[in-house]
Amino acid sequence: MNEQMFALDIGTRSVVGLLMEKNNDHYHLIDYHMVEHDERSMLDGQIHDIVSVAKVIQQVKIHMEEKHNTVLEKVCVAAAGRALKTKRIKTTKEIAKQPLMNEEDILFLELEAVQQAQFELATGDDEASHHYYCVGYSVIHYSLDGEEIGSLIDQQGEKAEVEIIATFLPKVVVESLLSALSRSELQLEALTLEPIAAIQVLIPTSMRRLNVALVDIGAGTSDIALTSEGTVTAYGMVPRAGDEITEAISDHYLLDFNQAEDFKKEITLHKKATVSDILGFEQEVTYEELIEHISPPVDELARSISEEIIALNGKAPKAVMLVGGGSQTPELAKRLAIKLKLPTNRVAIRGVDAIQLLSKDDDLPIGPEFITPIGIAIAAKQNPVHYISVTLNEQVIRLFEMKDLIVADCLLAAGINIKKLYGKPGMAAMVEYNGKPITLPGEFGTAPKILLNDHESNVDDIVHNGDMLIIEKGQDGAPAKMSLEEFIGETSSITVYYNQKAMKMKPKILVNNEKTNNSYLLKDGDKIEYSHNITLKDLLHYYQISEQVNTPYTIWIDDNKKVLEDYSQTLLHNGKPAKIDTLLKNGDKLETYAANIPPLQELLEKLEIRYQNEMTITYNKKRLTLSKDLVKVYRRGEVLSLEASIEDQDKLQIFEQKADPFIFQDIFRFISLDVSQAKGRVELKRNGQSATFLEELQPNDHIEINIESRLI
Repeated sequence: MNEQMFALDIGTRSVVGLLMEKNNDHYHLIDYHMVEHDERSMLDGQIHDIVSVAKVIQQVKIHMEEKHNTVLEKVCVAAAGRALKTKRIKTTKEIAKQPLMNEEDILFLELEAVQQAQFELATGDDEASHHYYCVGYSVIHYSLDGEEIGSLIDQQGEKAEVEIIATFLPKVVVESLLSALSRSELQLEALTLEPIAAIQVLIPTSMRRLNVALVDIGAGTSDIALTSEGTVTAYGMVPRAGDEITEAISDHYLLDFNQAEDFKKEITLHKKATVSDILGFEQEVTYEELIEHISPPVDELARSISEEIIALNGKAPKAVMLVGGGSQTPELAKRLAIKLKLPTNRVAIRGVDAIQLLSKDDDLPIGPEFITPIGIAIAAKQNPVHYISVTLNEQVIRLFEMKDLIVADCLLAAGINIKKLYGKPGMAAMVEYNGKPITLPGEFGTAPKILLNDHESNVDDIVHNGDMLIIEKGQDGAPAKMSLEEFIGETSSITVYYNQKAMKMKPKILVNNEKTNNSYLLKDGDKIEYSHNITLKDLLHYYQISEQVNTPYTIWIDDNKKVLEDYSQTLLHNGKPAKIDTLLKNGDKLETYAANIPPLQELLEKLEIRYQNEMTITYNKKRLTLSKDLVKVYRRGEVLSLEASIEDQDKLQIFEQKADPFIFQDIFRFISLDVSQAKGRVELKRNGQSATFLEELQPNDHIEINIESRLI
């Protein structure tokens, strides 16, 4: 069964509908119908009045349906190259482990390149670059393992590559076109670009090695395509066309636009025409007169087209093909040849008879205005660009369908950067930790919520035509919230034995110079001091023990301070004298060591204070030392004996005594006499001579005391 297709060329001046069928490698035109717009509802290829354009489309559609007893639901259309953007891009595919490539594999590779071009355009520097639809593409060349090749079908190798040139139009151009089709109860089957359509049927691949320009001159725009070295190298557009000439005729002959258009067609066909201006005056105008009057706008149109061709091609091409209704503008081909410095026979108007893929019938339209409509049907089948519609946050998004489309493709087409939909991180806090600034990050924002047909989804889920997508911005994160324990981490205590008493202690943590609990929530500007090292000073301070590791023995004599190191108290760390900055470890032992408390006599000797006068004599043939105090020592008003213990911080007063000589009676303080049995007198002798109690003694004197015994 032959494949039938319906195509529309929605132009600035008219809508042309064609019903065609494909028969093997050729196409047959079944029927065509053209309806002109009642008013100027399109300008420069852009629909300005969707309702009016839809009415004309419906007239064409109904005519075809009634005439051929069929229902037309799908249609192939083309868009004019207004505000055209192009992207040239390559894609590659590893094919070493793949069976022979077929047409479907190659098409997928081509469309993958188009998708990449669309992605690059949407992620470009231009903020509005995502507001473009792909409306067609052309293959520049295929490569196999780095070598250019004519076709990839059934080829084998390591790497297949295709380079394409993809064309994009603003969404407003495409959307208005689709809206007009929807109002006409038609569904878009495939979309292409007008110069792609024309070049597809006029310049086959075998001829594209020639540097040729094809210019489709319509009513509002002139679309340009260039070939060279076997491929299509560039597309462009000039916002000038046949309407410029019609407006010039209207101005010169005082006609409304539609009258001027009819007059232009009639005089071109018959070489003369009679026209009546708005004042009612009639005049007959010859073709030569018309050319003279419209020469400036024709020159301007030729100049604009030639400049665009040179801008795209870098130089004048070898030949120029003109198609479209505007190509028949008087003198245009000749003047374009002059502008491009080409022979006049190198710029030619091409008609339908030049389409090699079209079966030649007697009732075939022959004019150049039918090149593009026929090309639309053929190009849309050979290089189809299909779209699906998805509603994203109540906005209809149309996506280029080349593979299984996913949610991420919808976001890209809508110009939504999903990274910007993540909730913002919460406000950070700045703290100072041991003198260094530290940033406490706020909580991360949550990921955006994606609903696909009311079900939670993610960016990798596949979407289909008619799906409903809702994407909600993620929640912003909370401000920084961190406890002291979370900031520092786990801390372990140590146990130290102080004079055999267990003492536990954790490392010191201060916030703003104050102790605080671990659950304290840090605030911006807090100053934290922490060290996992615990020193002896930390322990003594924590348990409110005197922070001195060596306590000096101090007394006061007559208000004069005396420090005696020999009697000081010492703190030992694991048996060795401790230092205040000693680092403590778990299980360490601290012991207090103190010297014995000295008696007064020992203390006076240490201070080198002469506290006694001594003299040695011989008493009854034995040595005897006599002593007499030189000082009296008082503590809190009491006289101290030489054996009295002197405590740390005691306050003493010392009073010197008169140094009297030793006399005989001083001996009796140091000897013991039993006089209970004496019956007579006591005899005192000094050095063999009798002596008295008050006789002064000298060192080494020999003293004798004799007592007469009682008789019983």
